Amino acid sequence: MNRSCVQLKDLPDELLIFVFKQMNNVEVLYSLFGVDERIDSILQDPMFTNRLNFLKWSSKKFLNIFSPDIIFDRFCLQFLPAVRDKIQWLGIDSSSMKQILHATHYPNLHGLGLFNIEAETIKSLFTDVNLSSGLFNSQISKLLITIGNGRNLKDYSTMEYIINHIFTVFKKLTHLTFAEASYQNAIELSFVYPPINFCSSTLSVLNIKIDCFEICLYLLDGRFNQLHTLTVEAAYIYESEKIENKGNISNLKPFSLSCFWTIDCYDELILPFLYRFSNLETLNLSLSISVKEIFIDEHNLRNKIVNHLSRLSKFTFDVHSIMNINHDTILPSNEDIQNTFKDFQYTQVICYMDHFLDRKECRYHAYTCPSKMSYYQFTSNLFPGGYYPYVRFVSLYDEHAFEHEFFLRIAQSFPLIQKLVLNNAKRQRYKQSYKSTNDNCHLSIVEYSHLIELDVQWAHDDYIEEFLCDRKACFRKNIRLHVVDDALLRVTKHFTREDTRMNCTKVDNLLVWTEWRSSKCFQEYFPSLKGDDAYISSSFY
Repeated sequence: MNRSCVQLKDLPDELLIFVFKQMNNVEVLYSLFGVDERIDSILQDPMFTNRLNFLKWSSKKFLNIFSPDIIFDRFCLQFLPAVRDKIQWLGIDSSSMKQILHATHYPNLHGLGLFNIEAETIKSLFTDVNLSSGLFNSQISKLLITIGNGRNLKDYSTMEYIINHIFTVFKKLTHLTFAEASYQNAIELSFVYPPINFCSSTLSVLNIKIDCFEICLYLLDGRFNQLHTLTVEAAYIYESEKIENKGNISNLKPFSLSCFWTIDCYDELILPFLYRFSNLETLNLSLSISVKEIFIDEHNLRNKIVNHLSRLSKFTFDVHSIMNINHDTILPSNEDIQNTFKDFQYTQVICYMDHFLDRKECRYHAYTCPSKMSYYQFTSNLFPGGYYPYVRFVSLYDEHAFEHEFFLRIAQSFPLIQKLVLNNAKRQRYKQSYKSTNDNCHLSIVEYSHLIELDVQWAHDDYIEEFLCDRKACFRKNIRLHVVDDALLRVTKHFTREDTRMNCTKVDNLLVWTEWRSSKCFQEYFPSLKGDDAYISSSFY
């Protein structure tokens, strides 16, 4: 360390600043603060001290960069008191938040990220008289909250407590975000009638997940009269008679609405809702819509949305139109629908159509590019490729075989994919040619750098082999595997096959029958499984 510090001190300030900016500022502060006065003066610059985030992102959740003991000894006792007047944002974990918040007085702290919150933690924090009456009550204007422990009843009780108390504790909030710790932790607001205290005259930006769409109507019933930016992800969208979808909402300027599941009330509910935003300037929609006769193309979007929102200047969307078909149904071609977007005024649009005859269904997918969608559903062989850095969840479906090259395209297009679901009953056509050519050596191995969950319950054996064979696929992280027990037995040849052994060592959570766990060959084949990680799977996501 001493030698490194000598070398650092020989560098000019400009170069030191450049080097430090390439690194995590909290780790730099931990390593170098207090070593040299000149370096200290640089590290106390607001560019390094105004935002301190004590967490890092793993594949499944937020983790503390340091242990609570290190945070207390190094930061709470030494660093934070020295730079307290420069700190404007703190990102802290449930395990260390009280220590950090009590370490010193933060006169300019206005933003707070509370990560991995649990019920007892948030109750203890909200009832802390010193914090509630001072920092929380009069200073914090921007708040981000993520809930810990995955999807369970404890999470819902935590969310319920937050809903009932948040605006009585944080009276100055202008920005509020309820975020998820990972794609698996989808905690949503859920209530029949919102609490009386769930209101604010200062809130202007809200980013939130909700259980059902009627909660969105409650949010806009006047309880947040200064709200001008709203981002909503709804679990379900359906019509409700509990609250009217009426009244002009003039303050809202940017609005984003997404829903994972298919909706059938686009004309009856969504369009009248959008018409209430008389001054809307930015709109983003991510929806799967069941339609009867007409796909959601450029004509539909222009006539039913754009022409009704006179101030709209930016419009992005990811729209699936889903139509039931029969042999007599006359459908437009891909080219016909693509041509409707050739003069789209806002941005480039990608669209393509899939016919699924076995399902008697046609899906038309249109989306603006570049895209910030987080999931990509019903991806078929017609998928045009591209680059989608925000997508974390991908589902694959087709009534024609997926060949190895298709999975190469998927991995390249979705580099940060975390969960992959595959539904295809057709066997691969060119699998035998792979086997006959130099034992698969000509194949490019598909690398999944961030994949942590793989669901092949509804897949032909060929695709289970596609992922488990180490000459076709490589996992960089341990994965959770959903698979049918008999299929796994066939593909692994009762846990004796050598070229599927390597990828199976990366499986740390396996949804299969528990009776296999007593088998020695099973335990040797899946050495990463812990405790009760092998159990019966009852549903397909």
